[in-house]
Amino acid sequence: MHEDELLEDSDNRPQFLKDAVYQGAIGQAPYALSVSSPKIEPVDKRLLKANAHEAMQHQAEQQITMLRKQAELLLKQAKDIEHRLIVSHSIYQADIAFEPIIGGVYHLYQKNDGSQVLSMVAPYEWGSSMPYAEFLHTVRLLADRTWDVLT
Repeated sequence: MHEDELLEDSDNRPQFLKDAVYQGAIGQAPYALSVSSPKIEPVDKRLLKANAHEAMQHQAEQQITMLRKQAELLLKQAKDIEHRLIVSHSIYQADIAFEPIIGGVYHLYQKNDGSQVLSMVAPYEWGSSMPYAEFLHTVRLLADRTWDVLT
């Protein structure tokens, strides 16, 4: 065995520590390798810690802000689904004289007696003879059988 191989075998440091030892040209070393190397000034530890703390704080605040935005979006999506369910329950309580198709656009009206009816006829198509007390919503049937309120 050569002397280099014997030294390598006796070096039981983890690979990342072996890799941390500078292997390049002496003049480009990030630290002093000889007495004639440029002087290395000591680091102001307080400044180093302050800068590290500031960077850490900034990064943490950015991540927290991003998570808050994601949480707000999830809450909004949950509220939208809840609203869609409420409207869907209301529509399924209404009079429906036809079988709605997925993706179809329909119109929900309120009758004089307070009950509701789902119609294929839009409010502008009735002219002056709309038979219902009030137009409530234009809705679309979604694939999950809930209704999306369009207006």
